[in-house]
Amino acid sequence: MTYHVLDTVVLARDVHEHGLRKGDLGAVVGVYEPDGLEVEFVTASGRTAALLTLNARDVRPVADDDLVSVRTCTRSA
Repeated sequence: MTYHVLDTVVLARDVHEHGLRKGDLGAVVGVYEPDGLEVEFVTASGRTAALLTLNARDVRPVADDDLVSVRTCTRSA
């Protein structure tokens, strides 16, 4: 899968140290060849919760049948 800046992606694994869970939505803000992505995860109010450099395997594209929900983000570290 090729990602582009501003693509919305879904986290494919938990990232406990940043309080993120599999299924959280993020936005691609940087693309690094061959398979690196800078992904920003924001709260519902627009505050940045995490800005991470991930491997493309750590995310997936948003699907038409994905349902968006809201939860409280808490860091475990």
